Amino acid sequence: MGLSFSEYRSAIDLSPYPRPALLDRAACTEACDTLLKFLLRERGLIAAFSATYERKRRLVRGYMNERPAHPVPSDILAVQDALFWTESVERGIVSPQDFPDRKPGIALWEGDITRLAADGIVNAANKGLLGCFLPDHNCIDNVIHSAAGMQLRGDCAKILALQGREEDCGECKLTRAYNLPARYVLHTVGPMIWHSVEERQRAQLRSCYISCLNTAEEAGLSSLAFCCISTGVFSFPREEAAEIAVGAVLNWKMRHPESRVRVIFNTFLPEDTQIYHNILSLA
Repeated sequence: MGLSFSEYRSAIDLSPYPRPALLDRAACTEACDTLLKFLLRERGLIAAFSATYERKRRLVRGYMNERPAHPVPSDILAVQDALFWTESVERGIVSPQDFPDRKPGIALWEGDITRLAADGIVNAANKGLLGCFLPDHNCIDNVIHSAAGMQLRGDCAKILALQGREEDCGECKLTRAYNLPARYVLHTVGPMIWHSVEERQRAQLRSCYISCLNTAEEAGLSSLAFCCISTGVFSFPREEAAEIAVGAVLNWKMRHPESRVRVIFNTFLPEDTQIYHNILSLA
């Protein structure tokens, strides 16, 4: 077993993260240039080229993805936060109250999880727990870290150093969400499927949902959005994964009738939405 929430919560700051003033387009361009210069300077390079804003912004993300969890100067974090929070607002913030329950305390929403202002969103992490290091990769781990900011990898590194080893499948670690609309990110490692699904892997996936719910309850969260854990590059079959997810949540809620945690199943693809719709209709 890895560290429990009570064992690592004092190692990282979990207080509400301040929201900076929004930037106009010119200020966004200046902020992007500042971040790019910093990231290039870390690599021993000089920003001596011209490119479009979109190209420079992609470079910032890619270099951030590759960057180890080294400390970041406070002035650079301030620039990053202003740009990233402006981008979060421009993407459009979605309140969990904007869509109804499908079952008591259980909702379904299709969309970009980085737009959701839930108390907590679940990140499908890997055992390294530090995010995806592949530049511009489209996995949810990369997307969440890229929108939250460099602090997210730093917090995960602190937890991992305290734990002294990689994260096991089925466990959960909670950090602030920084420049995302959500308050917290709950990082959990789902099983990877190489051939057929084994019972051990079903149990590990079930544990992901239970561990996240237990942590959310302990942290006092009122809403928790689950992505489709393990169904992307980890190749867990989508329908079976959704059945395990819904079953685990319903079972947990029956065992915790006093809990106020509202669960949101977040899907990104229409076919996943239909799968969850069908399962919740029959549950």
